[in-house]
Amino acid sequence: MAALTTPANRTEIATIGGGCFWCTEAVFQELHGVAAVMPGYAGGTVADPTYEDVCGGGTGHAEVVQVTFDPSILPYSDVLEIFFATHDPTTLNRQGGDAGTQYRSIVLYSSPEQRATAEAAIRERNAEEKFGRRVVTQLVPLEKFYPAEEYHRNYFRRNPDRGYCQMVISPKMKKFRKSYTQRLATAP
Repeated sequence: MAALTTPANRTEIATIGGGCFWCTEAVFQELHGVAAVMPGYAGGTVADPTYEDVCGGGTGHAEVVQVTFDPSILPYSDVLEIFFATHDPTTLNRQGGDAGTQYRSIVLYSSPEQRATAEAAIRERNAEEKFGRRVVTQLVPLEKFYPAEEYHRNYFRRNPDRGYCQMVISPKMKKFRKSYTQRLATAP
């Protein structure tokens, strides 16, 4: 699958997974240069998986988001910088209390350029020992993306008072907004 390019307005798609897709979706929805964020499933072997299938762990899919962005405003390298800064890429198959292969850190590239940029980003973080441990983010080609069910879309925006949103997503968003104030589409 090639990166999406349109003649009048060049956009690309990044497919990334950093644990629960509700968290990753919430982060990227607030960035200047992002046109759309779609939660879904990728990286597995089962066609048309459901949330229940993926949570069961037998599909091989991870919870991911597809971020449609304008690279003239938000380069792919910056997408990856924010991705790595907003989850722990050193924990295998886990983010916080969420455990299982569906919560693994994963970058699914759709072009040789995306692959090279992601490889460089991982090397850089490992060389800097930025996290104190090696990055275990899986880097694989995107073969197929399956959009998540409607009730997962815009989850944090629609459910800010739910327990998971209050306990997990809200603190992450507060930290993210503080660190990336200049990158936000609008003031929080």
